[in-house]
Formats: sequence, structure tokens, C-alpha cells
Amino acid sequence: MYPRHPQSASRPSQGGDRRFGRPSTGGSRFGGSSSRGGFSRGPARSFQRGGGRKFGEFSDISKFVNKAVITETVEKFVPEHRFADFQIEERLKQNIITKGYTTPTPIQDRAIPHVLQGRDVVGIANTGTGKTAAFLIPLINKILRNPKECVLIMVPTRELAIQIDDELKGFTRGLKIFSVVCVGGASMSNQIRNLRYQHNFIIGTPGRLKDLVEQKYLHLEGFKTVVLDEADRMLDMGFINDMRFMMSKMSKERHTLFFSATMSREIEVLIKDFLKEPVSISVKTGDTAKNVDQDIVKVRGKNKIDVLHDLLKEGGFSKVLVFGRTKHGVEKLSKVLVERGFKAESIHGNKNLSKRQQALKLFKAGHTQVLVATDVAARGLDISDVSHVINFDLPATYEDYVHRIGRTGRGDKKGKALTFVE
Repeated sequence: MYPRHPQSASRPSQGGDRRFGRPSTGGSRFGGSSSRGGFSRGPARSFQRGGGRKFGEFSDISKFVNKAVITETVEKFVPEHRFADFQIEERLKQNIITKGYTTPTPIQDRAIPHVLQGRDVVGIANTGTGKTAAFLIPLINKILRNPKECVLIMVPTRELAIQIDDELKGFTRGLKIFSVVCVGGASMSNQIRNLRYQHNFIIGTPGRLKDLVEQKYLHLEGFKTVVLDEADRMLDMGFINDMRFMMSKMSKERHTLFFSATMSREIEVLIKDFLKEPVSISVKTGDTAKNVDQDIVKVRGKNKIDVLHDLLKEGGFSKVLVFGRTKHGVEKLSKVLVERGFKAESIHGNKNLSKRQQALKLFKAGHTQVLVATDVAARGLDISDVSHVINFDLPATYEDYVHRIGRTGRGDKKGKALTFVE
């Protein structure tokens, strides 16, 4: 158990901030370079996860320091279309307007016309760019024109599957289009029962989908449209064989949409194997969001929970996502924060689906100030108005870091990311 915060702990004086090991003069509030309070940029510690197997090492903590770009100096994106311009059913257009959509994001503006034409698409886009609507809108239109059409959407995590289903329900209100979510950690019997009813969309994780196919509750021969969302993450999580299994069960004459935040040699192989003459669309603007202000917090010689406590007491830390490395550590940290008077919840692999959904619901609604999470929450989740992401434990890879901090600064909003370093 983390030590309790001393009741008599005093706030730092105006002359300096001892929590972060810096003198009162010099630029960054948290330290991070030789010009920021004299912090030396030596190698950050490497770390291991499970059985001593090394997952990643950061040799330069400058990767965690990046001031947000002043948005006024960035060339403004001018879309070629409005949602009203797309050749889609009027009923769907009305639902889009009701949801408050007027101007497409770059990935929506570029991808929707090609998907409407039935082209295979590879979309490379930063997180938080609206790619879910980029594939849902034209696929809903396809089903409105042919109600017998069935779409399979494969995603890496149950949270992302549920989130896509929620967005789908908003677009299909009153259209008699139905979906089933098939994910691990939830009742398979309920999913099997739901599969017996009419459905146009199956949204699920590769492992559970494969189980349902092998047990003959799910038949993919009639599915001629598939979306592989967060494909790089599914590859990282070891789902490649499950993905290939699912694709082998589908029609050879299929419509395939492939979305990824990164491009690698392995991803290129998947694209070649799964897609036919795809249109490639890239609106990726860089590794990390330009409107996320990134900095480090020096915790050497200090109790990390005390440092976190003091941060959370400051103004502006209104909706904070804290990332830990292990399920046990995340659960322990959330309990300690509750003991100290914070409204905190946790999500990790040891929590069942209903409890994870409840924790997310409370955080999204603003009833919880802090959500402590493992990397299960680092991708795909669209949580509005996250004020800060705090890396309480270092991520395993720089790519994990990119996706963690992508939970803040979404769309055109500003966000802040802080990384604790020794």
C-alpha cells in the first residue's frame, strides 16, 4: 500500500517547488531540460514487465517534452465537402445533423467518398481525428440501400467496440439497423442469443469473434464488408492469426477498410494480403498531437503518490487520466486516491466489463476526477475534455506513449501530458 499523505504536509513556498526538484527561476514549471531548472537529460530508467522481459527503454526523456503548437500558425484545413454534399440517404443526413456534425474532419472528408464508391481504403490518421464516423457513415448508407448487407468490424479492445457501437446507434436512430457487440469479458450466452436476431453490424474483438465462428454461432460467409480498426494495435496484441482466420472465412469478393495510426513493414504486409488496390489516405500530422503540451515531472527521491496528490489538488486538473503499468498497481493507486479524498475510478484487465463500463461512464460524465488505467485504455477511447494525461509509470514503448497522451487534446482542443521520471 502506498503511504498516506501526511496531514501536515505544507505547500511549496513561492521561492521554489521542491516537489519537482527545481529552483524558482527558469522556464518550465516541471523541469525537463538544462534550461528548465537545471534538470540533466540523462537516460530515463528502463523497466521490465512480467518475468523480467524488457518491453522498452527510453534513452532520451526529451521525447516527453514538447510545447503545444500555437494553433493560429497552423494552416487551417479546408474540407472539400460538407456532410450535406455526400451522396447518402436523406434519413442518414438528418441523423448526422442531429448529432451536430456539419463539417467533416480531414479523414472523413477524404475517406467517405471512396468508401461510398466501394473502394478498399487504407486510412492512416492520428487518434481523435474522427475515423469512426469516416467508415460508419458510408457503411450505414450501404445497408440502407441493401438491408441484407452485413458488416464485420474488428477492433483490439472491448472498450473500443462498445464505443463504436454507441456511435453507430446515434447515426442509425430510427433506421432499423441493428448491431451486436461480441467481446471477451462479457457473457457469451447473451452474445449468442443476440446473434439469433436481425443484425447488420457485428462489432468485436478477434479472440471472441474467432470463438463464435469456431463454435458455429457466427457465420461469416455472408459478410462482404469488413473494417479493421486500430489494426496496428491488434498486431501488437498478438491477434494476427485470429485476424487471418476471420478474413479467411469471409467472401473473397469483399470490401475492406483498414485503419491504423502507424505504418510499419508488418502493417504493409497485412495491407497487401487483405486489400485489393486500396486507396491510401494519410492525414497523420506527426507522432504526437500538436495541441498537447508535454512535459516531465521529476520525482527522484520523492514519493510518487505525494507528487500526484499535490498535482491533483491544483486548479485545472479537472478530468485526469492516469496511466500505470500493471493491473495490480492501477487498482492499488485508485484505492489510495479514494482514501485521500479524490473521486477516482480504475479500469484494467482484472475488472469485468460491466465495472469497466461503469467507471468509464462516471469519468465521461464528469462525476469522477481521476481515471487510473492500464494501457487497455490507451487506444481508441474517445473521452471528451480530458484536461491532463499523467504517465505515473513509464509506458513500455514510445508508441504506447503517443497513444496514451492522445486521450487529451482531441480535435481542436488543448491538452496537457505529464510524465513522471526518476
